[in-house]
Amino acid sequence: PNPHPPLTCLLLCCPLQDIRNTVGNIPMEWYQDFPHIGYDLDGKKIYKPIRNKDELDMFLEKMENPDYWRTVQDKMTGADIKLTDEQVDLVHRLQRGQFGDVHFNPYEPAVDFFTHEVMIHPVTNRPADKRSFIPSLIEKEKVSKLVHAIKMGWIKPRKPKDDSPSYYDLWAHEDPNSILGRHKMHVPAPKMKLPGHEESYNPPPEYLLSEEEKLAWEQQEVAERKLNFVPQRFGSLRQVPAYSRFIHERFERCLDLYLCPRQRKMRVNVNPEDLIPKLPKPRDLQPFPTTQALIYRGHSSLVRCLSISPSGQWLVSGSDDGTVRFWEVCTARCMKTLPVGGVVKSIAWNPNPTICLVAICVEQSVLLVNPCLGDKLLYGATDQLLESYVAPEEERVQPVRWVTATAEEHSKGIRLDIQHSKAVKQVTWHSKGDYLASVVSDNSSMQVLIHQSSKRWSQSPFHKSKGMVQVVLFHPTRPYFFVATQRYVRVYNLLKQELTKKLMTNCKWVSSMAIHPGGDNIICGSYDSKLAWFDLDLSTRPYQLLRHHKRALRSVAFHRRYPLFASGSDDGSVIVCHGMVYNDLLQNPLLVPVKVLKGHVITLDLGVLDVLFHPTQPWVFSSGADGTIRLYT
Repeated sequence: PNPHPPLTCLLLCCPLQDIRNTVGNIPMEWYQDFPHIGYDLDGKKIYKPIRNKDELDMFLEKMENPDYWRTVQDKMTGADIKLTDEQVDLVHRLQRGQFGDVHFNPYEPAVDFFTHEVMIHPVTNRPADKRSFIPSLIEKEKVSKLVHAIKMGWIKPRKPKDDSPSYYDLWAHEDPNSILGRHKMHVPAPKMKLPGHEESYNPPPEYLLSEEEKLAWEQQEVAERKLNFVPQRFGSLRQVPAYSRFIHERFERCLDLYLCPRQRKMRVNVNPEDLIPKLPKPRDLQPFPTTQALIYRGHSSLVRCLSISPSGQWLVSGSDDGTVRFWEVCTARCMKTLPVGGVVKSIAWNPNPTICLVAICVEQSVLLVNPCLGDKLLYGATDQLLESYVAPEEERVQPVRWVTATAEEHSKGIRLDIQHSKAVKQVTWHSKGDYLASVVSDNSSMQVLIHQSSKRWSQSPFHKSKGMVQVVLFHPTRPYFFVATQRYVRVYNLLKQELTKKLMTNCKWVSSMAIHPGGDNIICGSYDSKLAWFDLDLSTRPYQLLRHHKRALRSVAFHRRYPLFASGSDDGSVIVCHGMVYNDLLQNPLLVPVKVLKGHVITLDLGVLDVLFHPTQPWVFSSGADGTIRLYT
């Protein structure tokens, strides 16, 4: 029999009223929402006793009923049961950890199973196991794991207990000369000014005030008075009366001491070199152009624009003297001079290496010229391409006129003349070499025009003017079109025909623009001598604004292969910078100015008008107002 019967069993063994609830061992919460609490032996419902006692009734019963402490509620029947003395005694015994049965003796003498007398026969005759003679493999594995963990340092040996006393001298390691923390910031109060001659009881006569001075002193504001008292003379020290403002001045002094906080300002010692950003040394970023190698002379007026052939063998320049000159890059020899009868504002060599064409802006025309230089097959194929054009049967309305060159113009190299209604100030090619864009000096929606040379077809992509357009560019790989007005650069998607981005340049007047060969970064030069670098993936505001030049920037350019970009300015210098763009999108571009190239003479307050990189070599060309073109290598 169980010496510890559960309490509920004890409580249900009451011989009061034999209402046997037959529901069995189930949670009684299931009957919470029912009026009955189970079923008796006859299958009749056992109803819950009517309980309408509130907290107050319970409290009164607790106070008045002397048997309240031995009354418990039977969960099976819901009835209140008063415990007998035996049951209370049983509960007390169980609470003390004793046996339920009073007559059970836990300290009976133990019966020895094995006798003290040695018997001749063993209790069991079972032979011993083999495993009791063999070392355990499981234990061996556990030990080897522990050894490995100790070797690897995963299990550290227990540190020996420190038996030194836990008390110590608080000031043992204190430096006797050091100032304690609370006294470190203590600033003594400023001492009061010592009394002078004017405060003497017998001052010299020059310190005494005349009647007019006394009157003026009385009329002055208290804060404006030099002295806060009137000097007086007494015959002896005994005749000096008590000072009337003594308590007032002491009080003001106390106010000054506790209302004016005093604090010692700690000066921060910062090494000025730590504030400068750590940039790599220029010699680690080579190659870049450092020295002037060649000067191309021949133009009689300022050279406004430059362009180079895709092979890098030929250079073309346009000048205010009304001529276009073609140069051999390596020798600085002028191969051909083409008079165009007007100021050449812009020039662009077709970037497609299979087409030999140069677009030249002269007044209201864009001339497409075949320079007939280099490979005969190449420029012959270009002429055949242009001659294969078949005019459409219906005349199409275009914003410009496409005029085929006369025989005389053909002999000079001119093949087509795209005549505009206003003066043209810029021309640029698409990287495939079929489309070109021109910018007209006009404030209408017809400022920007896109032409297709193979079909001799022009169109105006914009319906509305967004301001004076300064420069336009095609994206090198994607169908995007960049339009720079005076203050903004707008990026249009040509396929979707919508505005993609609007970049804030933070400049007063944009003068030039260049796009990185990767297509995700652009630079803008401005007439207020700033160069803005934009990371198109990062923000619509400049990633960095460089103010290296003293005067207006006229031109900016990127190198196609090397991480270089250059800017030319009216201060007569070309600044070459290292501009590394990383494939890792989390790493920002690295911009380091590496070289200032000088050589151009400032003429008519103009310096460098155009800069251009060689397509393959780390060389830069610059054209200036002094009528020369210079090559730096």
